[in-house]
Amino acid sequence: MHKPSPANTSRSPVTSHSPALLAVAGLLLAATFAAAEDQVDFQTDIRPILSDRCYKCHGPDAETREADLRLDLKDTAFAESSSGPKILEPSKPEASELYLRITSDDPDLHMPPADSKLVLSPAEVDLIRKWIKQGATWQEHWSFVPVRPVAIPKVQDPGWPRNAIDSFVLARLEHAGLPPAPLAAREVLLRRVTFDLTGLPPTLEELDAFLADDSPEAYEKVVDRLLKSTRYGERMASEWLDVARYSDTFGYQVDRDRFVWPWRDWVIRAFNNNLPYDEFVTQQLAGDLLPNATDDQILATTFNRLHPQKVEGGSTPEEFRVEYVADRNQTFATALLGLTMECARCHDHKYDPLRQQEYYQLSAFFDKIDEAGLYSYFTSSVPTPTLRLMDEATKAKVAAAEKRIADEETKLAAIRKSRRGAFEQWLADAASESAAAAEKMAGLVKHLTFDDYQGPNARVPGKVNSAVQLTGDDGINVGVGNFRRFEPF
Repeated sequence: MHKPSPANTSRSPVTSHSPALLAVAGLLLAATFAAAEDQVDFQTDIRPILSDRCYKCHGPDAETREADLRLDLKDTAFAESSSGPKILEPSKPEASELYLRITSDDPDLHMPPADSKLVLSPAEVDLIRKWIKQGATWQEHWSFVPVRPVAIPKVQDPGWPRNAIDSFVLARLEHAGLPPAPLAAREVLLRRVTFDLTGLPPTLEELDAFLADDSPEAYEKVVDRLLKSTRYGERMASEWLDVARYSDTFGYQVDRDRFVWPWRDWVIRAFNNNLPYDEFVTQQLAGDLLPNATDDQILATTFNRLHPQKVEGGSTPEEFRVEYVADRNQTFATALLGLTMECARCHDHKYDPLRQQEYYQLSAFFDKIDEAGLYSYFTSSVPTPTLRLMDEATKAKVAAAEKRIADEETKLAAIRKSRRGAFEQWLADAASESAAAAEKMAGLVKHLTFDDYQGPNARVPGKVNSAVQLTGDDGINVGVGNFRRFEPF
């Protein structure tokens, strides 16, 4: 990820800013600045009210929707109502059916209805009125809205801000009639930024060096030093490991160790090497599908394999394999879409525009892995798919050993061929005499009879030669094939 320049809390000059950083910081501060202007924000003030009190009957779920009215979509929320007025008439609360209903004294018209056990407080009603009065500005769910530049607010004291973020802070302070706080002590500034970027406090040597540096760029030099520290990657990785549900054990009852720490180290390296975000995401979702994928790019896909895994006896492998697919689906939605997709596994989402069909369309991307629902009970084998991680020297040794094995196998094959002799000739003659039988059995992997069967099941007469009567508890090992779940046999 591109490393951000931290907010300029030391008040030293900053000459440039990343447009992406300013956009994100502006979004984070926009709600606060909106409050400073007494502006009602749909996303933070109004949508939660509609979602909590109205969407049950007027939301995405067609099964519970009343009056064919949806308040989660802009087109229907601003449409004509059945009684005449528009559901929402911008700037005109008294001409908006929604406001008329939530303020009505008629129990047959009042919303939410009494039997719903839902109530709007007077403050919430007034908030909706103010929002409509201000133009009823509608915003889509934040995760569907591209990040755009945010207008920097004007301030009364233009000399105080040293960067764009300062302007948002000062605008809020000026609205509240508060002066900016005095500058923090240099010791405090160093402690804050060191914790922020490494998760650890500064050392005494680092503190002494910072206090002794009187240059205007002293703080910036500290930031540069911290961003170059390997601890920066460790600090940033801790957040992503939480999102990715990282753990060093498989979970569930047995909870054995699993060795996925190389992926953790990959994440740390990604931050310390300033890996661009698009590559950070692509490699974790599908690094193995990249052209000429490296070990590191394949390793990154461990992100998809960090779910709990099952091993207990009696567990149904296919049931838990499907659970792993669901976990990958939902983690992708949480980490990269900012959505709670779990709901759509069983039905259309009640609050977000996600259909159950779309849930399973997405899950198809995560359902193509050759894996079992359980990992090995009797061994410490790593569940498939696996990746051998070796340095170049070890790779060379393995390649040389594999070549030696291949050479020996070639020699053995030649020896076997030279020793066929009369026995091989006899087999060839027998095969020729049985051409009709061979043609009949073409395509078979193996021909089995039960004439010589010895086992817990009973051998009984069959229609042709012997048959086996199964006990119901004992299987029959036919000793052929190694078929995986997706291969026909």
